[in-house]
Amino acid sequence: MTTTQAPFVEEAQHRGELYIYQPYDLYSDANHEAWRRLYHRMLPRWEKYGNEWFQRGIRSLCLDPGRIPKIEEVNEFLCPLTGFRAKPVSGYVPAFQFFDCLRQREFPTTITIRSADKLDYLPEPDIFHDIAGHVPMHTDRAFADTLVRFGDCAHTAADLVAGIADEQQKIHTLTSVMKAMARFFWFTIEFGLMKDPKHGMRAYGSGLLSSYGELAHCIDSPAVQRYPIQIEWVINQYFEIDHYQPLLFWVESFDHLFTLVDELEKWMKNGKLNNVAGGEPGVNEQDLASFLRAGR
Repeated sequence: MTTTQAPFVEEAQHRGELYIYQPYDLYSDANHEAWRRLYHRMLPRWEKYGNEWFQRGIRSLCLDPGRIPKIEEVNEFLCPLTGFRAKPVSGYVPAFQFFDCLRQREFPTTITIRSADKLDYLPEPDIFHDIAGHVPMHTDRAFADTLVRFGDCAHTAADLVAGIADEQQKIHTLTSVMKAMARFFWFTIEFGLMKDPKHGMRAYGSGLLSSYGELAHCIDSPAVQRYPIQIEWVINQYFEIDHYQPLLFWVESFDHLFTLVDELEKWMKNGKLNNVAGGEPGVNEQDLASFLRAGR
């Protein structure tokens, strides 16, 4: 079940199956060893750089440091806390379906794991990124509710563009709104920082919490620009995924983040996301289609 080398996943994709089960017996000893190495080297960095809710979440999930977790067992600990559950998928989830899963308190979860020679960086998510990076944050009620509000925003976007008669204007508006949402999600849920009054700057973004090198770099490096989050900055700021992030934004709390997502939806309804700055990320046809179908 190594990333890009998993016939079970490839066959599911060929059959058009997005939501699947976790065939636990297919994990090799090398797969479990990759998890063990990833977990053990991340643990001291989580303790030093991770926010306290993440650390609490790691403890609450009772993850085994020595083997890949069974998703059903993770859900037994997770669901009673916030109603969230990890949902195994065969690969990329189109944008609207992804946000709609969050709205239903489901988190699309990759079941493959990176190979031992790619511990430092993988362009696509794997089970370590999703379960050890994302899911511990889902044990916190305020953070989990914020993810649900992201899902609400996706429905708002689909409904808004459905009312635009001119096809060219509809695609332009939807592309801009999706770009704004993707940037906001990137600079918060994936690469967000929090200014802890007791401990200083800490990471809560899952892209940071699952990266051995970048987790230290984002806090310690003088090369990283760190600013208090402002919606107008975030929605107009492009990002690239293949190197450490040079610019990051911090929030004061997860209640603060929740209010920002509320504000993002208001901006969307008022047309303030209709013409954001160009640049990355790109918006592909599959993601556009997922929103257009939802708004019908």
